[in-house]
Amino acid sequence: MAGKILVLGATGNVGTPLVKALVARGESVKAASRSGKAVAGAEGVAFDYADPATFGPAFEGVDRAYVMLPAGYVNATELLLPVIAAAAARKVKVVFQSAIGVDADDNIPYRQVEIALEKSGTPYVILRPNWFSDNFHTYWKAGVDHGTIAVAAGEGRTSFVDARDIADSAAAALTSTAFDGKAFVLTGPEAHSYAEAAKILSDVVGRPIAYQAVDDATFVGILTGAGVPADYANFLAAILYPVREGWTAPVTDAVETLTGHAPRSLATYAADNAAALKA
Repeated sequence: MAGKILVLGATGNVGTPLVKALVARGESVKAASRSGKAVAGAEGVAFDYADPATFGPAFEGVDRAYVMLPAGYVNATELLLPVIAAAAARKVKVVFQSAIGVDADDNIPYRQVEIALEKSGTPYVILRPNWFSDNFHTYWKAGVDHGTIAVAAGEGRTSFVDARDIADSAAAALTSTAFDGKAFVLTGPEAHSYAEAAKILSDVVGRPIAYQAVDDATFVGILTGAGVPADYANFLAAILYPVREGWTAPVTDAVETLTGHAPRSLATYAADNAAALKA
């Protein structure tokens, strides 16, 4: 009999639809979060990346795990390497949510976590999503509200990916062995500049939203003003450099390969999240 699936970050943008998708497939799911509260159809378990004492109970009875670092953390290797080690020691298959472009340089922290996973001897699948469409109702929401999205993205284009497509891809990777040992770059169906994205959002929200390209310092100031911690704001600024350079524009067929369905467009994301964008 198959064991349980542990989902880290179970209450987040990807974790919430992932738990739902796995439960719908009849899987037994352990939904990990700081609070350990039960999530619809899944058993809740308390998990703290900084407290290895929580790892054992979380991995109890588990044979597959979705490992990711929730937004707000910058010390990826310090927090994730012990989790990868704990999974590998128990021969738990890991589907790891990394990020687009980290394979460009082995010194990038997320790439170091990938390498540790690749060398661990446990089965794995690596998912490298592009920037989330969902950032427009989270990080960039204050800009949507004020009618100007100010991001240090220059004229760069991004093939934004819907968090639901990341979740669907993760569900496929967790419930099949067909993708083991592979890495997938997850993107939406087309690349948009932030100016184009602002126009798509304007049409859904029903009022004009503009895009303003800003420098890093201004961008960090806007985020910290909105309550984002300074170290995370600086991290976001740093990872916008590849956007300006055009490295986030490519489109892949990975979502379709994994899920059997085409990825959702930015317009579909906006329409489906209209209430959150207007709130």
